[in-house]
Amino acid sequence: MISRNIIVLIVLLAVISIGVATIINVFIAPILIERKPVTNIGRVEKTNITIVLKDDFILLPYPMIRRDILSTEESIAYRRSIRDYKDEPISIEHLSQLLWATYGISETRWGLKTTPSAGATYPLEIYVVVGERKVSIPDRGYLKPGIYKYHPYTHSLKLIREGDYMEELSKAAVNQRWVKEAAINIVICAVYERTTRVYGERGYRYVYMEVGHAGQNIYLEATALNLGAVVIGAFYDDWVKDIIKAEKDEHPLYIVSIGVPKEIYRVSEDEIARYIDSKRRERGLI
Repeated sequence: MISRNIIVLIVLLAVISIGVATIINVFIAPILIERKPVTNIGRVEKTNITIVLKDDFILLPYPMIRRDILSTEESIAYRRSIRDYKDEPISIEHLSQLLWATYGISETRWGLKTTPSAGATYPLEIYVVVGERKVSIPDRGYLKPGIYKYHPYTHSLKLIREGDYMEELSKAAVNQRWVKEAAINIVICAVYERTTRVYGERGYRYVYMEVGHAGQNIYLEATALNLGAVVIGAFYDDWVKDIIKAEKDEHPLYIVSIGVPKEIYRVSEDEIARYIDSKRRERGLI
């Protein structure tokens, strides 16, 4: 017969094993997951240079955090899905800020990003579709139209395909006109395995949560920059994947069209308060 001490020892070992496995999955595994910067592209001094070309990469302007723009509350209040754009370019500074808000680096010890990510597995990959003469560069004209991939760790863009693919992307998005009329379209893809290999089937849920976080970041940053944005969920996945030349394990989940809006939405605190009061009266609360 097994003694009581041996049974207690077995139980303790089982508890310890479960605890160690949990720690590895939740805390250690995400750290050990390989997250490579794109390449060693050298260092540049922080200057007023708007854009730098280095080893075939476009080094974007540094992200700006402290600026005289809308407050967080104003950005939340003014956020709307905007589909009507002026035929005007956005600036390279705007593009830089939008990409940083989407998936840029906001913590410098571990290279953590602007969106919450389960176990810091970071399954998303960000592409940008740029239209003809749609991103202006001071004293240099315009960013070449084409498909670019965003590299967060170096805050840079890599040209994947040159050419204006806005019309084709619009067709792949079941002919939604605002896709082709926007200045840019951000396409967010997911590599599910980065998250599912740590969390199993539940990892798919975490990936979908993360792409939602990134989408809201784009909305709020666009609003703060007085730009218009709308998320696109209806598109042919394989067609979009072919257009942007995504890797085999990258699956398109989101398109966000962004441009200079024909009208900027604004609402006041008083308007919101009056609306809330009207609903309270309807329900006999006041």
